[in-house]
Formats: sequence, C-alpha cells, structure tokens
Amino acid sequence: MKAKIIIIVLIAICVNKFVYSQTIDCLKDFEFLVKKIQSDYPGYNDKVTSTNRAELTILEKQIKQKITNYPDSCGYYLNEYTDFFKDHHLRVNRIWRRNDQQPEIMNVSTYGKNLYVNVDSLQEATKNAKGIEGVWEGFRQTFVVTRDGEKYVGVVVKNNGWKSGQVLYEFVPVNDTVFDVINYSLIKDRKPNNTKASLHLSGKIIENHDDTKFVRKSGSDILDKALLYSYIAVYPNGSNTYPVAMYLNDSTFYLRIPNFGDDESNEVVIRHWDEIIKRPNLIIDIRNNGGGQDNYYQELAKIIYTKPYESKGVEWYASKDNIKLFEDAMKKGEISGGEEGMKRTQTLVDAMKKNVGGFVTLPYSAGENDISERDSVYPMPRNVGIIINEGNASSAEQFLLAAKESDKVILFGNCNTAGVLDYSNITSTPLPSNSYQLWCPMTRSKRLPENPIDNIGIAPDVIIPFPATEQLYDKLDNWVYFVKNYLELLNEKK
Repeated sequence: MKAKIIIIVLIAICVNKFVYSQTIDCLKDFEFLVKKIQSDYPGYNDKVTSTNRAELTILEKQIKQKITNYPDSCGYYLNEYTDFFKDHHLRVNRIWRRNDQQPEIMNVSTYGKNLYVNVDSLQEATKNAKGIEGVWEGFRQTFVVTRDGEKYVGVVVKNNGWKSGQVLYEFVPVNDTVFDVINYSLIKDRKPNNTKASLHLSGKIIENHDDTKFVRKSGSDILDKALLYSYIAVYPNGSNTYPVAMYLNDSTFYLRIPNFGDDESNEVVIRHWDEIIKRPNLIIDIRNNGGGQDNYYQELAKIIYTKPYESKGVEWYASKDNIKLFEDAMKKGEISGGEEGMKRTQTLVDAMKKNVGGFVTLPYSAGENDISERDSVYPMPRNVGIIINEGNASSAEQFLLAAKESDKVILFGNCNTAGVLDYSNITSTPLPSNSYQLWCPMTRSKRLPENPIDNIGIAPDVIIPFPATEQLYDKLDNWVYFVKNYLELLNEKK
C-alpha cells in the first residue's frame, strides 16, 4: 500500500512540475508578445489611445490570470490579446513539429523504387487512348501513368519538391474508369494515404476526387489546356481553387482568379489576352481570393485601366527589430530583385535608422506624387464586372481599390469584403517557448486615417439578389449569369 501511495505522490509531483513549467513558458510568451506588439506593430499607437488604454491594461491582467489557471489553453489566450487590435494580419499560430525533428526526405518515394519512362514515346502512343496509361498535365503537376509489372503507377515528370522518375501514385482498377489511388511520399516511414480517381470524356480527363484534375497530353498544348481550363469537375474539391478562363459568348469573357499567391494569376490573363480584348464585357470572379502579392494582379490591372489615379502607398514602421529583420535578410541573401533589390533595401534601412520609432516612405518614391499611370488604355473590354465576397482580403482588396479607379469597373456581390489591408507586409517571429509564432505587419497604409479598410471592407456597387453559393467548386452559378446579363444589357445602352 505504501508503494502505491509513493507512486501516486510521485505522479502528482511530476504533473505539477509539468503544469508549472507550461505556465511559466506561456507567461514568458505573453510578456514577449505584449512588448513585441508595443515596439513593432505599426498600428499600436493608432489603436491604443487614452480612451481604451485602461481597458487594454485590464485585459493583460486578465489574460495572465487565465494562463495561470489554464496554461494548456495558451494559444487561445495569446490570440485573445491580439484580437484586441482588430487586425487579422496580427495573429499568433502554433509552430507544429513532427517529433521536434526534421523529416528525412528520400530520393526514392515510399513506393520503393524510381522508374525511367520515355515520356515522348508514351505520349505519342497514348494521345488518343481511353485508358489510364498516358501523360497527364494539371495546373501545377505533370506525371505519366505506366505499368510496373501488374501495377499502374504515376511517375513524376514535373512536381514541386519531387524529381522526375519518382513514383507518386499507384492506381488500382475498380472498373474501366474508376481507380483506388495510393499516394506515396518522399518522407521516410510516412504511410501512404488513399483516395480515388476516375476517367472522364472518353479518357481525356482524369480527376483525383476532391482534389484536382488533369488532361491527357495529346500533342496540342493549346487544345489540352483549353480542355483543362474549361472542364467542370464531377468530383470538385469544395473550394474556389481552380483558375477558370472561358468565353461565355461572343460578347463576354469570364475569368476566375482564386488567389494572388503566384504568377498563375498573371499567366492566365496573358494566355487569353487576345480573347479578352476582343470582347466588350469581362467578368473577373475573385470570390474567396484572400490575397497574396500585389505584383500577381498586374496583368489584370493593365486590362481594366482607364486613367491616371492617385495611389496611396505604405509607410514602413522604423522599429529596431524591423530594421534588424531587413539587415539579417540582406546578410542571408533573402532579398529578392538581385542587386537592385539589395540597393533599395539598404536605402530603406538607412532611412529607417534616421527615424527610429517613426514611419518611413521608401526613399525611391519619396519625391513622387503617388500617381499610377499606364501606357495603354484598351478600348475593350468596355465593361468589367468583378464579383466579390467576404472572403476577399489583403492584396485582393488592394486590387479592388485600384479597380475602382477605372471607369470600366463595377463591383458585384451581396456584402463587403473582409477588411484586412490597412497594416500589411507581415513577418513572423517565434515566441520564447518556440511553440508559437507572432505574425506582425511592418507597414501602414497612407490612406489612414481618412479612408480605413480594416473591419469595414469594400462594398459592392451592385447587390446581387441571389443567395451566395456555399460551395463554388469550379462551376458557374447564378451570380455569374446575373453579372453577364447586367453587363450585356449595359453594353446595349452604350
């Protein structure tokens, strides 16, 4: 009996030590978070005023007590503090690790071996086939399906993070057009996961169910991509992730741009440029586009431009840590733009050092009038309808501000956008426990304080009376046809 009591006491002591350590770690994280936001957040002095400073002080005390009582809810309480500032760019998230070790990346996938495939020969032999063997191309991935003994396997031709010849998929026939799929990994000891795939349009399209779609390469790149972009998935992935470019009729072209996270948003416009500028009406559907980078909507901006306009830029908050972030990035070679990018960054750092605690405009543009002007105004499209919703934020909202300056543009929707734009250019900093990281903006918009966007958003010009489509997939809905009819009727009056 005494031995049992001793064991119970020892367990209780260990648990108490763990809880105490957890509490101390979280309190240190919270203290660091408070100081970091005070010193580096460009919106701090805008949002903490004499009228709410006492409220913030009370909140800090309350959160410390909550952490002491419930240390296992640390992340929740850290975000309770950032929520006070009502800025979705300012947030804390957990740093997840797999056993605190970097996974081992192998040269051979968990399938067990690599395979050499003559891609050109296979493409020629299967370009008109109806079965699964062939060369398949998607938005960001190309692979071949070939036999390995009695198995059909998907071998990488192009895929980010993979090398040619590595086996990504195994396809197990259920019938002639449906397959069970085993997805292999390059991470050692990771178990494969399973899904399904199916062939459509007499073998011209293969869908990975609830994920994405691929077109069989036939030798005509234009034909293949036109089919890929226009094909409506039978098993869509439930979100607005597919870029779509298609003409609805002779007068209206439709673009769906799901994000500004990479150059695909520019490339899809370039690919269909001639088709777009031949039609009087253009629909740009950016529902659920949460942003990315401003340089990824520049091709769209060219098409809709009509006249010079004043463009409010940003000013950088010259805190000591923000200066150090730039200096460390330059030392590590992390500045984009080559020599010119390094020169611009050094000029900005020099200006920040002269005004620590204040705001700095990038010196290269300090003498300019913030006037945005382009070389060309395209006669068509004459009318541009942009479909928006509450999922639009950050760079998507910046695009909309530029779009609203155009005489061609009308915004359509049934609510305002998210309102996440005033403080931007976010960077991450790990908290002392290294279990969480703070995402904090470095810049403030020059629109402030007169024209804020945060927690307000951008309103549509025309309210769409239909209910919002909960699952957009890659399909056209009645919102698209409403905008199409509106623009075409508008065009008749011009």
